[in-house]
Amino acid sequence: MSEIVQDELQRLLMVAVNAVLRAGGLIMEVYTASDMQVHLKSDSTPLTAADRLAHDSIKASLAKTFIPVLSEEGRNIHYDERRSWEYFWIVDPLDGTKEFIKRNGEFTVNIALIHEGFPVMGVIYAPALQTLYLSMPPHGAHRVLELAPDKGANYGFDDIVPRLQQLPQPHGRGSLVVVLSRSHTSSETTAYIELLRQQRGPVELLPVGSSLKMCMLAEGRADIYPRLSPSFEWDTAAGQAIVEGAGFRVLEYGPAGGRLRYNKESLQNPWFVISTR
Repeated sequence: MSEIVQDELQRLLMVAVNAVLRAGGLIMEVYTASDMQVHLKSDSTPLTAADRLAHDSIKASLAKTFIPVLSEEGRNIHYDERRSWEYFWIVDPLDGTKEFIKRNGEFTVNIALIHEGFPVMGVIYAPALQTLYLSMPPHGAHRVLELAPDKGANYGFDDIVPRLQQLPQPHGRGSLVVVLSRSHTSSETTAYIELLRQQRGPVELLPVGSSLKMCMLAEGRADIYPRLSPSFEWDTAAGQAIVEGAGFRVLEYGPAGGRLRYNKESLQNPWFVISTR
């Protein structure tokens, strides 16, 4: 596939935006139902009807782009098939299923466009919070507040532009803010935070679910996100696009510290750290 031109990138952005809004509408129907009917996947992680409904809706929305899709719900595409993909979508139809089940609102729909191993566009939507995050070069990262989930969403680029808020936003504070997973932690993360306290003084901890952790960095509400526990490519691709669009870097943990890369043979990410100061 040849290099995607700016007009086409803008069109693809709106395909992704409308896809997450439509999926958000379906997710919220399950979220507000009296019985979520939670099941366990083969790896013992939870699955709800919302995961499958969102996956099917997004897959149908993205099919019109004729760009391959890699999703958490379709993770079994063999590396021999996908290794030649120049462009592909990577999707997490419901990130933060544990937060969804707890009904705390901290779950998201994530779509990223990957080009030659790195995200060039990202869209994250938190339907319960009615907040959209997006990033597309050369415009950087933005958010849109009070954008309701809509199963029939059909926004154009010009509909969204007047509502865009550039990221990061100013947030005055003194202490270092470290964002952490609300449902996943590790002893290595605890040790990392203790080292930060020794080196840099007081540390405020901000527990958040799903890819909203990365959005907190892009917004300017947090300074560091250490992910020293397992994650997968669909967990981070859209968030990385938004963090990088806001002017920050997502780097592998350790001395080498290379930029987090996608479409690896193993879809599990290495540990990584995002630091904005």
